[in-house]
Amino acid sequence: MERTQKIRLVIAGFCAGAVNGLLGAGGGMILVPLLIVLCRLPEEAVFPTSVAIMLPVCFVSLLCSDAPMPPMQLLLPCLAGSALGGLIAGKIKIPTIWLHRILGIFILWGGIRQLCG
Repeated sequence: MERTQKIRLVIAGFCAGAVNGLLGAGGGMILVPLLIVLCRLPEEAVFPTSVAIMLPVCFVSLLCSDAPMPPMQLLLPCLAGSALGGLIAGKIKIPTIWLHRILGIFILWGGIRQLCG
């Protein structure tokens, strides 16, 4: 991997980590477009790369947060459902263009909720 590509990846990771750390979430929404535009990753590599990067970023954000740890009786059922949903969704093959559209819809929906609520 060439030096400029490594620098671009570091910049993309920094932006995702900063957004995730500041807002508690959303780093992946920044990371996906940056991996496509800035880092020029192939479309089929963007989403798996983003997920693999965001897992440790979310963990670090949680450890650095001043917020109290949620109770296990809240976390465990949600983690079980998330793991099952991730397993099922990970097996579904959706064309990349539709993944972009779905992500865009969720970003717009979240933005509208934040602006109006």
